[in-house]
Amino acid sequence: MRINRFFAVPAVMLAAQFSWAQVKVDPKENLNPIVKSFVEEVNNNSQLEGMAYELLDGIGPRLVGTPEMLAANEWSAEKLRSWGIEASLQQFGTWKGWQRGTTHVDMVFPRVKSLSATQLAWSPATRKAVEAEVVILPKVSSKAEFDKWLPSVKGKIVLMAQYQKIGRSDEQIKEFATPELYEKLKAEKEQATKDFTAYVKNIGYDNNTLPEALENAGAAGIAISNWTGIMGANRIFGAKTSKIPMIDIDVEDYGMLYRMAEKGAQPKIKIDAQSKVLPEAKSFNTIGMIKGKEKPDEYVILSAHLDSWDGAQGATDNGTGTLTMLEAMRILKKYYPNNKRTIVIGLWGSEEQGLNGSRGFVADNPHIIKGTQAAFNQDNGTGRVINISGQGFVKAYDYIGKWLDGVPKAVRSHIKTDFPGMPGGGGSDHASFVAAGVPGFSLGSLNWGYFGYTWHTTKDTYDKIVFDEVKNNVILTAALAYMASEDPEFTNREKRVMPKDDKGNTMQWPEVKEPKRSSKDYK
Repeated sequence: MRINRFFAVPAVMLAAQFSWAQVKVDPKENLNPIVKSFVEEVNNNSQLEGMAYELLDGIGPRLVGTPEMLAANEWSAEKLRSWGIEASLQQFGTWKGWQRGTTHVDMVFPRVKSLSATQLAWSPATRKAVEAEVVILPKVSSKAEFDKWLPSVKGKIVLMAQYQKIGRSDEQIKEFATPELYEKLKAEKEQATKDFTAYVKNIGYDNNTLPEALENAGAAGIAISNWTGIMGANRIFGAKTSKIPMIDIDVEDYGMLYRMAEKGAQPKIKIDAQSKVLPEAKSFNTIGMIKGKEKPDEYVILSAHLDSWDGAQGATDNGTGTLTMLEAMRILKKYYPNNKRTIVIGLWGSEEQGLNGSRGFVADNPHIIKGTQAAFNQDNGTGRVINISGQGFVKAYDYIGKWLDGVPKAVRSHIKTDFPGMPGGGGSDHASFVAAGVPGFSLGSLNWGYFGYTWHTTKDTYDKIVFDEVKNNVILTAALAYMASEDPEFTNREKRVMPKDDKGNTMQWPEVKEPKRSSKDYK
């Protein structure tokens, strides 16, 4: 594959520049020799950084419907084949085709300044640069007043997001402000958010319908600032327009434009966004299998989603989960030649649009679902795994506890368990299996600032990966897969009695949901 040939040599050179902290095994620990070999391989021959370079620097972000997503599918399948593992791409649907191009946003009046901005996913291109005055939403209190104002946006670029008076993180304010000042600023920020939410409600629109109304009124473009509350990090999701560009501007530059427009300075910006609308694209999961030697019709599944949003590189969401599962498969293939059960890796597509890849796999592979011993899913950042829940299966302690006993103490000592736990209804791909009554377990990671700093943001980049933590997770995953494969018993699927909610109603086990097999089904 072209990508492999292009990046293979630099990746090897890069990996040689790094040293690793070793996972130490207590000599007194009675560790299975195969599991011990997993530890030695990870300590001495890890392929994580080389693969991360190829996937994240080479291919980049993996938005469903883009050529980069297909390249990642093909890359991951070829990696598996290079280790002697059967691999294929399973189509589960299609999605609107699109490819990000270069984006340049500059303020051209009243002075010249290049702005820090990102085109939103699936945003229309500008073809030629759009230059227009920037305006803010009017100070009105009803839909009638707002609709009366709407025609004035024709030919303008509208700032649609809430203005942030202070662009410092809450943690920094708390560190340096007096307690009185901190409480004052916190209350002001909370009130500003409530006021903006009430404003949008009062004018009769929401985040989906307001862009459409502005576009229909003739706006030249729409700008938002989806700030996370941490300096430098904005979340990048999909555009809500079909003809005009929609961009996200970093909080600092957005605030400057807002103040200028509010003060009557009539700032102008120029947007040059060269994305491409492509034909409808096929959506795939990458599936790899190591056939079981004794129980080939029973399965242990290693699960992670391969797709990402594309504000950065999709490094911790979910490059790290993808790398963990690939490396675990490589090690299992190398050191566990007589696997009893079939070991499957599923790298899912379109998780970000509603677990579509894993839901498609569950729907399209009933024979595998019937025979699944367990599925292990990792999808929340670069940190070491510290939480495993029984996901509502009554007997989960009996087998998870037994399997964890086979994991090196240095790895399992960080992990807290919760049995029987509650079934996951969403959030990540283990929920697709749990809904179908299959023991699907989330390997919950230590935060490392995930939700505030890297989750779906412009900062989800290679440099945020802590490879020593990922290495820990590879050992855990490989050891759990080995133990689950060797277990003489098939896992019990009895579900817990569900508790009552706050209103006294009995909670329900999550329902199996059909995947969205086309972007036309996506709202």
